[in-house]
Amino acid sequence: MRRALLLLLILAVAVLGLRFMPPEWDPRTPLDLATAPQAPDVLTRWKLARLAHDTGACFAALEAAGLRLARIPDRPAGPGCGVENALLLPASLRALPGLPVVTCPLAAAWVLFERHALQPAARARLETEVAAIRHLGTYNCRNVNHAATGRRSQHATANAIDIAGFLLRDGREVRLLRDWDGEDAEAAFLRDVQEGACRFFSAALGPRYNAAHRDHFHLDMGPWRSCR
Repeated sequence: MRRALLLLLILAVAVLGLRFMPPEWDPRTPLDLATAPQAPDVLTRWKLARLAHDTGACFAALEAAGLRLARIPDRPAGPGCGVENALLLPASLRALPGLPVVTCPLAAAWVLFERHALQPAARARLETEVAAIRHLGTYNCRNVNHAATGRRSQHATANAIDIAGFLLRDGREVRLLRDWDGEDAEAAFLRDVQEGACRFFSAALGPRYNAAHRDHFHLDMGPWRSCR
């Protein structure tokens, strides 16, 4: 009897907690990209990851943030490849050679990364802001590390983006291949950018990972977390 009463009490507390819980603490509340914290908590990370399984919620989150979306028709391809529920990267800055096609979850993570990591790092380290990114693309129907066999890369579904450099508002350009190994403000900026990317993307790989990434950051929203 006492155990049954205890269970009822726990259930009542849980129901009341969910009813009066602040929206930012409620796992049922959709992710709000406009108010998401600069340092994402476990719940924010969970909501970001959940967007991969709820396309409607993902696009709704982007639209609720007031972003102009350019959706891309689905493009089926070979096994494990193709573009589905994708759009042009909704960046507030230019992308060279052009805006790439990305999945909706990658776009949502980018919005938070740009606002809470990329631009703050530029202001703090370089006393300016980023005007444009130089990227190496998103979609490529291939396996991880271009291997002949094995699992598909996140690039095979445009769920990853490779960033090679940043053009600043004051005319400077910061490139990973040239500036990563320095001790100056540009190198510090790049390290801050990768650390910030780790807060929002599932994987953020750079020159410290291996030689294949010596000239770019690989950012993706795949199922595995890695920050190297």
